[in-house]
Amino acid sequence: MSDAPVRLQSRHWFGKACAGVVLGFGLALATSGLFAWLGPDGIDGGGGKIQFVMWWIAPVWCAVLAFVFLFRNSLHAWLWLGAANAVAFGLLAIVREVMG
Repeated sequence: MSDAPVRLQSRHWFGKACAGVVLGFGLALATSGLFAWLGPDGIDGGGGKIQFVMWWIAPVWCAVLAFVFLFRNSLHAWLWLGAANAVAFGLLAIVREVMG
């Protein structure tokens, strides 16, 4: 049995891309919501904060979509990003309950 590292394969690209598009968007929404609630002045922050929260989604989504191809296969991408979404939306629900 060899201890050589397993090469990343391109045959899982469609599943990885779908995970990045769907779950990356969810993760971007959750993180922007967390910043909206936990950032300066809370949920009622001024115009600059609103713009920042709105534009936060695109770079996070693109970063997830770019890095999703580093997973070994599409199942790992779906599971890890799904878990990240569950944690992020769980935190968002807790923050909204506590601060709302």
